[in-house]
Formats: sequence, C-alpha cells, structure tokens
Amino acid sequence: MLRIAICDDDNNAVETHKKIAETCLMQSGSAGKIAVYTTSGNLLYDITEDGFFFDLILLDIEMPGNTGMEIAEKIKPHLPNVKIIFITSHIEYAIDAFELSIFRYVPKNDINKRLFSAIQDAIKLIELEDGKAYTIQTNSRLEKIPYKDIYYIERDGKNASISAVGGVSKVRKSLQQVYENLNAEEFIYIDRGYIVNIIHIMQIKNGMAVLKNGVSLPISRTHLQEVKAQVTNYWGKHI
Repeated sequence: MLRIAICDDDNNAVETHKKIAETCLMQSGSAGKIAVYTTSGNLLYDITEDGFFFDLILLDIEMPGNTGMEIAEKIKPHLPNVKIIFITSHIEYAIDAFELSIFRYVPKNDINKRLFSAIQDAIKLIELEDGKAYTIQTNSRLEKIPYKDIYYIERDGKNASISAVGGVSKVRKSLQQVYENLNAEEFIYIDRGYIVNIIHIMQIKNGMAVLKNGVSLPISRTHLQEVKAQVTNYWGKHI
C-alpha cells in the first residue's frame, strides 16, 4: 500500500490535492492511504519523532513555520527514498528543489494538469522500485538486497562489490555473472568495471555518472553515448 502525505496551510488546497491523489490511485489501480496536514510542524514531528513512513509527499513551499524546503531537508535522513513533489507559485524555487533531489516541481497556476501527471509518474516509479531483491547466499549467510537500494556494482578482482543504501556487500561472482543474475533493465554497464542502477543516476556530466548518494563514477568513452541512450529510453518507457 502506498503511503502519501499532503501538507499545505490552505485547507482548500489540501482538499484539491487530496482529490487529485485519490483519482491517481484509482486510475493506477493502486491501494493507498493519504494523510493530510495543514501545519508543517505536525508533518515534521510525525516523521522525525514518531517514525511515520511515507512513499510520496506533496509539499507547499510557502508555509508558515517550517517551509516546504526546510521540511524536505530535515526529513531526508529519516526517509532517504521518499518522493517529494513541491507545489509553489515561485518558479525560482525549482533550482533549490533540484539540489534537494526533489522528484517534481509543480506550479500552482497549472495545478490540475501538472499535479495529476506528477503523482501518476511518482506512483509508477515507486511501484517499479518495489519488490525485487538480489540474493547473496553462502554456507554462512543469506542476504537480500532490494534492487531499489543498489547504487552500483563494481568489479573487485574475481569478486563483485555491491554498493547499496545499507553498505557494501561482496559476492564471489564476476561482474558479468551478477549482471546476468540481476536480469533487470535498470542495471547498465557504464564501464567494464562498473554496473550502475539507472534509478539512482541524477546527472551525466563531463563523462561521469553522478548518483543520488553523491558518488560520481567514470563512464568509458565507448559506453558514453550508449549510456545516455539507455537512460533516456528507460525513463521514456516508465515515466
């Protein structure tokens, strides 16, 4: 079940956004629970103090007390994978929103059309990330790493090193064997020594793949154009 939070100090806006979210859930055939907040401090408290979990949060930026921008920054350590949609009438905030890895920016003057599309895209991505895991099994341990948590896999001699949200795990397999085991279109070679999860690529710049966790990995010249095409094709199919 998807968990969605809506926070806006305007009661009418909250109801409008809730109706749009409910329509998106219904049309996507997804089960979901929506929590609404008209005070930013209450949302912040529920997440940071009471441990509430949300998959998606719709935030108004211009709110008294804690602004949407401040909330996004404060909750990231508690909900590192949460998708945040910013709603605002000030276009200049879009730059700051990008720096906070915000999923989407929606202007208030086009709320009905743009918010509907943004929520639908977020639901698709959340469901796409869920459910799959890579299993490492030896005589002494069994470990399952969700695909959505894997940033990249690196060749480590005759082994492969998997860098994920929970840390680094090593498996006694070649990089190619791990790639074949994953058997998922979101994992691509960017170099002979690296496989990256497209979901975590924030930017391709100066021959480097910049990931959500701040790591930048080199893309070989022979792979660069192909990597760009694969990233574009992937999001074109799923979003």
